[in-house]
Amino acid sequence: MVIKNVALETVCGITSVLPANTKIEVAFAGKSNVGKSSLINALMNRKSLARTSAQPGKTQTINFYNINDAMYLVDLPGYGYAKVSQSEKEKWGKLIERYLQKSQMLKAVFLLIDIRHDPSANDKMMYDWIIYNGYEPIIIATKLDKIKRSQLQKQVKAIKTGLNMKSDGIVIPFSAETKQGREEIWNLIDSWLETEQ
Repeated sequence: MVIKNVALETVCGITSVLPANTKIEVAFAGKSNVGKSSLINALMNRKSLARTSAQPGKTQTINFYNINDAMYLVDLPGYGYAKVSQSEKEKWGKLIERYLQKSQMLKAVFLLIDIRHDPSANDKMMYDWIIYNGYEPIIIATKLDKIKRSQLQKQVKAIKTGLNMKSDGIVIPFSAETKQGREEIWNLIDSWLETEQ
């Protein structure tokens, strides 16, 4: 996709009404600090569209980015070790759940996992939860530039095993630094857009 314009169109907090979008949505989930904002910026060819932060847990809302008036990229709140109270975490969980269950236009959920580490208990929970809500998560293994090329297959296998993925489950290794994996992600999204037209 050639990105002509991108706009942060809707920001949904815990009490917000979800937008009734009429274009396809693809959602991105991942624990705090996994590189979600960096990925979104890389996908959009923008430097600072999604705010990156060294402090985990910055995204506390669902952010809807309108791309070319053709689709929405949906940034879900990061989960995991953000320094927030349990009640806040539960509210975010409810917010994400409401979105997964209510969105009429959601085509797919990408789940980001740090390629350097085995999936955490939170990652496993999120993966199972996305499946429970009727979606087959596509895994984006972030921070690819932080490992040696020789480790790639081993780490991808560890993610697949750790999440108990089906054999045909998709894992896309990705680096925000080198943009490796960007094409593959867009090819998937483009294929869904084509089936909609």
